[in-house]
Amino acid sequence: MRRLEGKSALITGAARGIGLAFARRYVAEGARVAIADIDIARAGEAAAEIGDRAIAVELDVTRQESIDSAMAEVVATFGQIDILINNAAIFTAAPIVEIDRADYLRAFDINVAGTLFTLQAVARHMIENRIPGRIINMASQAGRRGEALVGVYCATKAAVISLTQSAGLDLIKHGINVNAIAPGVVDGEHWDGVDAFFARYEGKIPGQKKKEVGDAVPFGRMGTAADLEGMAVFLASDEAEYIVAQTYNVDGGNWMS
Repeated sequence: MRRLEGKSALITGAARGIGLAFARRYVAEGARVAIADIDIARAGEAAAEIGDRAIAVELDVTRQESIDSAMAEVVATFGQIDILINNAAIFTAAPIVEIDRADYLRAFDINVAGTLFTLQAVARHMIENRIPGRIINMASQAGRRGEALVGVYCATKAAVISLTQSAGLDLIKHGINVNAIAPGVVDGEHWDGVDAFFARYEGKIPGQKKKEVGDAVPFGRMGTAADLEGMAVFLASDEAEYIVAQTYNVDGGNWMS
């Protein structure tokens, strides 16, 4: 028996990277998946590659009308939403004295407000339809501590961890489990952009920061999206029924809590 057989999932920011890896794994575990992304063309390509158990949905998590429209489309196609993964996020970095207000507001609008109001919309659907749902927020090891050049991003992910706790405690009375995953340094397209930030602010050559952080992971290498899939499946499954408001580190030993 596949662990997510018969379930329907909505994954935000799923046209690439970690979100796309989760979508593929969920389909392999028996779920139907909505690949939600602001880049609808890329989301469509991803859904076509996965097959007929995946659909592409346009979603801008900073706009409530977009959240509501995406929700309606997924429900119309699948009948209901059993699982939400709040994966859409952006990274930003700058010394504290150079943080730009517009950049700060954009990061919180996507990473925190986007998580909250997508979670809220899906939770309302689950409550109205008495669905014992699973909501998984993507936090980060950056939310566990401050980092000199990453103040805004760290603050957004700390907020996601706190929001996961509050939402988890509030929604479990409806049979909805809310938990989070805190990845460490994950190789891929995202980290190429992160490396560029550090190259700019620390005077490193391209690729140097990426090698340094990979070498520093106790496991011995950077993570991959595949390293996170098991936790994403577990938290969405019936096996995680008694787990509430937790954030799990999947980071090769970078952070202990």
